[in-house]
Amino acid sequence: MERWPEALAGDPVPWLLGDDTPAVKHLALRVLLEEPEDSPKARRARAAAMRVDPIAAILAAQSPEGWWVKPGPGYAPKYRGTIWSVIFLDQLGADGSDPRVRRACAYVLSHTQTRTGGFGADGAREEGPPAPSRVIHCLNGNLLRALIGFGWLEDERVRRAIDWQARVITGEGFDDYYASGTSGPGFACAANHKLPCAWGAIKALRGLARIPPRQRKPHVRRAIDEGVEFLLSRDPAEADYSTGSTVNSSWFKLGFPSGYVTDVLQNLEVLVELGHAKDPRLSNSIEWLLSLQDEGRWRNRYAYNGKTWTDIEKQSAPSKWVTLRACSVLKRALA
Repeated sequence: MERWPEALAGDPVPWLLGDDTPAVKHLALRVLLEEPEDSPKARRARAAAMRVDPIAAILAAQSPEGWWVKPGPGYAPKYRGTIWSVIFLDQLGADGSDPRVRRACAYVLSHTQTRTGGFGADGAREEGPPAPSRVIHCLNGNLLRALIGFGWLEDERVRRAIDWQARVITGEGFDDYYASGTSGPGFACAANHKLPCAWGAIKALRGLARIPPRQRKPHVRRAIDEGVEFLLSRDPAEADYSTGSTVNSSWFKLGFPSGYVTDVLQNLEVLVELGHAKDPRLSNSIEWLLSLQDEGRWRNRYAYNGKTWTDIEKQSAPSKWVTLRACSVLKRALA
């Protein structure tokens, strides 16, 4: 008998398994009920999810060549451009073997990678690769997670992006830092006043976490260890990482989907995924997460309404996606 449901004020699992949201059902089967990916239940749920919104709406807007809105590196417009569509398709559990998803991944790999290996946040350029100064942790980590999740780990270009991600964190054999982008080792970023950026660290580690442990090279493991140490250097429930100003309130607005903004729950997600579910330094944030539930359900406080190809959920309404995220953490932390 699992212990985590006992911490909830209600059982959300039947709600999450409803046929009205097959994408949630698919991931709830996989994550909460541990159904194998090739089980009939999981396969049926994923197939149904591919036929309806929000996945269907995103794929319907794709060009035959694989891009969204306009050709090029795909950072703009937020959050409908090419790279955002790929990132959100991954978060929605889309089928990586679908030809449209494969075209999208191939397009990103051909148009978004810089000469240093990282993926560049460039929304204007239509021809030629982005400049290396455009690479930042949040984008590279988000795309790594999506591309690896969609089955591209063995692609040489993904390997180069992994190498960039690890070496830029530790500084090992890396000197291509830029004042306007990733400005130094240890998650330093111009977007965070050249201070170590916790948002970027979380996205970077989520990308590296998708690499099976036995396939992580030594410098990747060192980068993960450094990132975990950084995230646990502060209480995740306080999220008072260095920003040069006050703590960003977005940390405390649990939402879905997730772009470059992050929240306390995503910090928990990556730390738990990397094997730190029982670390006592997570206890305050676990209690904080439990305090937000409403009869075993959590609300979407950061829903991106009006910004994506279709609204996924209503702002501030009970959220299947946020509830799934919360339950996936609690399942491991309270095991």
